[in-house]
Amino acid sequence: MNNRGTNLDTVRQYNLSRILGLVHREGAVSRSTLTRETGLNRSTVAALVTELAALKLVVEAEPDVNRGVGRPSPVVHPHPDCVAFAVNPEQDAISVGVVRMNGQVVNRVRHELDAPLGVDETVRVTAQIIADLRATLAPDAVVAGVGVAVPGLVRSGDGLVRLAPHLGWVDEPFASLLTDATGCPARAANDASLGALAEHTFGAGRGVDDLVYLNGGASGIGGGVIVNGAPLGGVAGYAGEFGHNLVTAPDGPGKPSTGGSLEDEVNRGRLLDLLELRSADPAQFEEALLSSTSPGLRTEAVRQLGILSIALRNAINVLNPELVVLGGFLASLHAFDPELLESLVAEQTLAASYESVQIVRAQLGADLLLIGAAQLAFEQLIDDPARLGLALA
Repeated sequence: MNNRGTNLDTVRQYNLSRILGLVHREGAVSRSTLTRETGLNRSTVAALVTELAALKLVVEAEPDVNRGVGRPSPVVHPHPDCVAFAVNPEQDAISVGVVRMNGQVVNRVRHELDAPLGVDETVRVTAQIIADLRATLAPDAVVAGVGVAVPGLVRSGDGLVRLAPHLGWVDEPFASLLTDATGCPARAANDASLGALAEHTFGAGRGVDDLVYLNGGASGIGGGVIVNGAPLGGVAGYAGEFGHNLVTAPDGPGKPSTGGSLEDEVNRGRLLDLLELRSADPAQFEEALLSSTSPGLRTEAVRQLGILSIALRNAINVLNPELVVLGGFLASLHAFDPELLESLVAEQTLAASYESVQIVRAQLGADLLLIGAAQLAFEQLIDDPARLGLALA
């Protein structure tokens, strides 16, 4: 697909979308860069930026006159009052954030739970948190919508949660119910697939066209795949369920025996038990894991790294990615002994495939799934910015 814009009035929507998408991904783009990237002339770019600014989607700032040579070009930024609400329901908490277009999480609430809630109660709690957060926004803030990162299978066509086993949800229209409860358009997708999208757009995977992302959370392990720069969703959006792959559970590194699924064997709950914690947010979990001196904890962490290495070997051999990104508690497990994990993967992976891959932790940290969820809302806005103008008219 040719990504260059044109001056034809019939593709004005495309040109607005192209410019807003560039500003969204880059965070700050000079008009001269927008002109170069879109192929449009300067006056057309200026008119389109003015239109986006009137919709409160972008703002312009004066350039730094001390940098560069020649006539300085105004810099276009995402408007700070254009936001999306992002939701991540988990076994132990419901997290809701306010996210700006450049992936900046400006507010977040973690509502801790003793046990997973049913869909109706999750909708009620989430809608109340969104209402409370909305009250903190500017009166004329632009809300793109609500994005939901679900730990389970989400049908891409309509956002139906087909199965979220750790939440006890089966065939639940969570996004539709949340739309009704909040008055904001809500969309849902698998959490790890959104994590892959977030890291590809704003994190470790920027500029990388082929990557595999594995996320470890309270509800298990999921994954997302970017191929040739685009998400790999499968026919209905269920691709990337690495956590349900069967693995061999080693008695020790390199000593395989028959085991269960990846998420059964590489399990955050087991590590929390050994850390004597009931629950912990990602930062607290990593601090506890890396500071522990418990021999039992080390034995279990090494065992889990051995099993994780088998899953990574399989992913690398099958998909031949440039990058493997580990998020959630898998990033903390990697940090526990990165040399061990990488040596185990290297021992088992085809040499030709391993020589071109890097294994890294996610860069977006605890905000990763909220940033990914917000992408769902911003995608619709970016696809048709002019629609906002019609809604406001």
